[in-house]
Amino acid sequence: MITFDDIEIRPFRSTDAEQFAQAVRESNHLMHPWMPWSRAEYTVDDALAWLAFCDISRSADTAHEFGIFLATSGEFLGGIGLNQFNRAHRFCNLGYWVRQSKQKQGIATRAVRAIAQYGFREHQLNRIEIVVAIGNVASDATALRAGAVHERMARNRLVLGDAVIDANIYAIVPDGS
Repeated sequence: MITFDDIEIRPFRSTDAEQFAQAVRESNHLMHPWMPWSRAEYTVDDALAWLAFCDISRSADTAHEFGIFLATSGEFLGGIGLNQFNRAHRFCNLGYWVRQSKQKQGIATRAVRAIAQYGFREHQLNRIEIVVAIGNVASDATALRAGAVHERMARNRLVLGDAVIDANIYAIVPDGS
């Protein structure tokens, strides 16, 4: 568990499923273009399947997905995770989202900084990449505010639904340069 200010980042529990599903439904119209798994009819069963996958991935050490919660009440704020690990070169991908009603409060920026430090410390990473689809202005801004460096635009980097799209590549390294 990672705590900072009034925010707690921790592994998901099955009891988080209802809040998770509600947050996805609330935020779907903003998330869906960038996260095709998000949909207006996202159910608690969908959330339970995702949370079970998170447990399996954590046990296999292939991904470490976390919920972002308000420490005082346990309210679900969003998700963040480290995935797509390249163990030979000691880097991975970092992804994040914050529910619509809690955006523009610095939650994602603070969570990115915290989870990056966790990745460097706990997984001995040399580099963490944030891959942002072209047009996802909010995620671009979050990456920069969190201290990531924009390195390049990569052509045909992501597949979202049936579309192959370009993406901005940001990196965070342990010394901050």
